[in-house]
Amino acid sequence: MMLWAEWWVWMSGALILATLEVLIPGYIFLGFAVGAGLMGLLILFGINATGLALMLVIFALLSLLSYLAMRRFFRLRKGQVKVWETDIND
Repeated sequence: MMLWAEWWVWMSGALILATLEVLIPGYIFLGFAVGAGLMGLLILFGINATGLALMLVIFALLSLLSYLAMRRFFRLRKGQVKVWETDIND
């Protein structure tokens, strides 16, 4: 069995990406971390793709879906306005 077909490799990647998100905030790595975590869970529960290319496509789709879900969840609500009360120079 190849290394990319192991569930713990994907979970380790998810942990590394989540750590990068904490160090470099901005919801950039979080979508990839969720995608890698979901891919690890899929492999753990027996849903296994044959070949690296198909696994990367599934990972990319899971990452995209998680990014779109986070964008919808963390967005400003309709009619809500961001108000700045302090200046960075104060």
